[in-house]
Amino acid sequence: MSGASGPPLDFGRSAIARYIQLATLFRSRIVSGQWPLGSQIPTVDELAEDCGVARATIRQALDQLEKEQLIERYRAKGTFVRRRPQEELWCSVATDLGGLLRPAGDSEIEILSDEPNVILKQVAYPIGTLAPMYRHLRRRHFRNKEAFLITDIHIDERLNDSISDKDLTTKTALRLISDIPGLKIVEAQQTLTIGSADMDVADALNMPLNAPVAFVHRRAVDQNGVAVLVAEGIYRGDVVRLDIKLT
Repeated sequence: MSGASGPPLDFGRSAIARYIQLATLFRSRIVSGQWPLGSQIPTVDELAEDCGVARATIRQALDQLEKEQLIERYRAKGTFVRRRPQEELWCSVATDLGGLLRPAGDSEIEILSDEPNVILKQVAYPIGTLAPMYRHLRRRHFRNKEAFLITDIHIDERLNDSISDKDLTTKTALRLISDIPGLKIVEAQQTLTIGSADMDVADALNMPLNAPVAFVHRRAVDQNGVAVLVAEGIYRGDVVRLDIKLT
């Protein structure tokens, strides 16, 4: 029943609250099978000793896992693993253009905002020349009724007439532009970084403040050298998977 033993963990290296760091650690133990489904986890006293923190901090972390319905607590019996995190929500971030063009599958897309004639003066990880104006779409992606991704998409305003309302709720960002007749993507770039959820993201994705997230930046340039797509996505860190073929 005991957790990983060893010297107390050093939580001071991060500005993230200790109980959130612990919740992430305990969540990882469930995902990895260190705490198997149906098993009893260590007591609050044992976890406090193993992690070198106060019992109150352990309780806060367990409160978070209980809120996510990952554990169940029974008076006089202990705490047991109820389920693994987001078992059916795993989404793979493709590393090739073909994968990025695949349909969203069983996911649902909600349009949160749609703003025309947006001028971008600079973007992160730029390629190509910026278009004069962009259509800015903010979308939220769901799987099994659970939100897992928020995206901000900027599409060259001049391409609007070639994109239908149905396209906006069924197609990936790159698919939106790659399906436009006469438009050729000559360069595409994807950059993935790791960060933490701010208040807006935590609220939109129903996740703890400062929990891990993956930021995915996508850029696409047409045959005229114009960056026709500038997109940023924020994935829940507990559902994203990056697969890279080495051969």
